[in-house]
Amino acid sequence: MNDNILNTSVADESYGNDAITVLKGLEPVRKRPGMYIGSTSERGLHHLVYEIVDNSIDEALAGHCTEITVILHPDGSASVRDNGRGIPNGLKETDDGSMRPTPEVIFSVLHAGGKFGGKGYKVSGGLHGVGSSVVNGLSEWFVYENSRDGDCFTQRFERGKVASDYTLLRKTDETGLYVRFKPDSEIFTQTTTFDWKTLLRRLREQAFLNAGVRIIFRDERCLNEQNPEVTEEVLHYEGGIVEYVRYLNEVNHNTPLIPNVIYMRNENTSTFTYASVALTYTNSYEPVVYSFANNISTPDGGTHEIGFRNAIVRVINERARALGLLKADDKNLTYNDVFEGLTAVISVGLQDAEFEGQTKGRLGNESMKVFVNRLVSDKFSEYLQEHPEDAKIIINKATTAQKARAAAEKAREAVRVSPLSKGSTLPGKLADCQEKRAELTELYLVEGDSAGGSAKDGRDSRFQAILPLRGKVLNVEKVAPHKVYGNLSLVPIIQAIGCGIGDEFDISKLRYGKIIIMADADVDGSHIRILLLTFFYRHMRRLLEEGHIYLAQPPLYRVYRSSGKGESYFAFTDEERDFYIKQMGGGNNIRADRYKGLGEMNADELFDTTMDPATRTIQRVDVTDAQICSETLSLLMGTDVPSRKKFIEENARFAQNLDV
Repeated sequence: MNDNILNTSVADESYGNDAITVLKGLEPVRKRPGMYIGSTSERGLHHLVYEIVDNSIDEALAGHCTEITVILHPDGSASVRDNGRGIPNGLKETDDGSMRPTPEVIFSVLHAGGKFGGKGYKVSGGLHGVGSSVVNGLSEWFVYENSRDGDCFTQRFERGKVASDYTLLRKTDETGLYVRFKPDSEIFTQTTTFDWKTLLRRLREQAFLNAGVRIIFRDERCLNEQNPEVTEEVLHYEGGIVEYVRYLNEVNHNTPLIPNVIYMRNENTSTFTYASVALTYTNSYEPVVYSFANNISTPDGGTHEIGFRNAIVRVINERARALGLLKADDKNLTYNDVFEGLTAVISVGLQDAEFEGQTKGRLGNESMKVFVNRLVSDKFSEYLQEHPEDAKIIINKATTAQKARAAAEKAREAVRVSPLSKGSTLPGKLADCQEKRAELTELYLVEGDSAGGSAKDGRDSRFQAILPLRGKVLNVEKVAPHKVYGNLSLVPIIQAIGCGIGDEFDISKLRYGKIIIMADADVDGSHIRILLLTFFYRHMRRLLEEGHIYLAQPPLYRVYRSSGKGESYFAFTDEERDFYIKQMGGGNNIRADRYKGLGEMNADELFDTTMDPATRTIQRVDVTDAQICSETLSLLMGTDVPSRKKFIEENARFAQNLDV
């Protein structure tokens, strides 16, 4: 008999009415916070601020708010103030029949707000109606001041529960809402510290999307008598998403190929629907496309992006044939050809937006596909006809990409290895492992033949595979994508991992659950790591997003007695080295030799310090913000030397553990 079935039947006997728990108020939020904000990590923490700011942005969308102030306070709390209409100050009947102040209901009852009936807001981002109440439920304390109709009322909550009565604070001629909250460390156990740069990027984004709205962002956490200055950014862009496109080109260090940012907009006042698109073309090989629905970022795309993509591809193909730049026998340009070097921002607004999940990553309304497609088809086609020189530049960029793609396909066919299960030759110098289940295996990408030899001798061949790196790793940020397939340092990696790259990437073909970069703990090793990470981010991003890429952490020192007798230790930092020296009594007979490279270790040392799952330290590489990651890689690994030099000069003082 199956033991699991037996245990389940026993457990079912106790499953009665007493086992049913009914959560009240905001208890569901505190019980399962991930359901409402995605996670309780740093990303979820910042989501709290986004939810409150989004409500103020909704007031701006409705035409009632021109200024929003966001402040990070010394006590770890954050506040958001707007000059919108405020919340109605009357009483609202709740499900239990009691009459409660409307602001109290909004901040303490899930799915309560002015965004469901379509009367308070025609277009809004907070369509799930849980934003403010969720923030309240996940905060140690939460206070609001609501100014409307000549009165300013206030109330305090603690961990989602009412802690003070609804009280008239003062009479006022102003209108608007002020919210201040402190994230609960019982919920956010990793950190409750807001990151300035993360919030600044999101707030700047909102200022671009809402032309004319002024967002003031202040960091007062270091404010004291010794430091009377505060960090402050005033974000105000009258040019809206046209300025956003120019900004994206600047931070990604891309040079525009045409002088204009092409702007298109259409709106339907009867359905409260609008779509705005701004785009241009640059010298980059990578597209930079961001889409939004009701001011909410949709990183996973959706129907508005599909409509945009289909229209762009069709219009450019039609114009290319009309100008004779594509002949009758030529194949149509594809999505990848047309999007190479494109920088674009797509912003749509609609009632009853359908998002996937509370974090709103993908738009699902089919009507927006048609709406955006029609806008871009008409306006972009019109622009290309009126600006034939720009049209030729754009089309030539796309046809060049098409030729490069054809060259890449030939190179890919030349290096593609048949499935390894059919007995084909292993790529490069790969020493494969015995285990075939990807979730149980590890692939070490090892710098140098010497270290590769030690790693092969010392590994556990049951589940650890070793691939010594061949030659200098290509900097993929500076070359066309098709050149990757002809690079001797990258082809063995592509073959060993088994997923392919670019369009043909298939995560289901992954051969190793962990891909571990093992390089020397010096400047050259750091360079190799960043080159490989750049390659993975640009051509195999899902490996990073799904947590398959790791960095090995080899020791810096071996601390031992010069007599050769007694204990010895491996130290991974200077502080750890000093600790071991002190622990061993110090003196002239204690040596601390720094490893010049992995090749200096014998097989046993390399396995014990860097490869043994029981004793090693490996660092997983995550992508927490794709936009910041892309911008940083473009800056540090791209062709814009003056910008990189400026960055180094401005940040050199923050560098640590330099190997010079």
